[in-house]
Amino acid sequence: MTVQALIDTLSLTVFHLADGETPVTGGYCGDLLSWVMGRAGEGCVWFTIMSNANVAAVASLAGVACVLLTEGVAPDEDLLKKARARGVNLLGCGMGTYEAAVLAAKALEAGV
Repeated sequence: MTVQALIDTLSLTVFHLADGETPVTGGYCGDLLSWVMGRAGEGCVWFTIMSNANVAAVASLAGVACVLLTEGVAPDEDLLKKARARGVNLLGCGMGTYEAAVLAAKALEAGV
């Protein structure tokens, strides 16, 4: 599955799309940045409600496929600037984190 396929399947909002062809390999739910850095797998979707500029730095360091802001959270302007500068795919949805993660996992399992 690619980031673009995830966007299409879950009807996600695109805040910044650096590379829609980035492969998605799994997911990680977390809001504590230091935990995400050490535990999020490369190529995963990072589900979070955090929307500050540090999210882009952590996403880049962890090598995640994209950041998915859940619960209707929108990025602040600093996060958008950093996501553009670092080439981070930044997405959003109104779903809760659990719901979004379950739907993404089902889509990934189905090979959408």
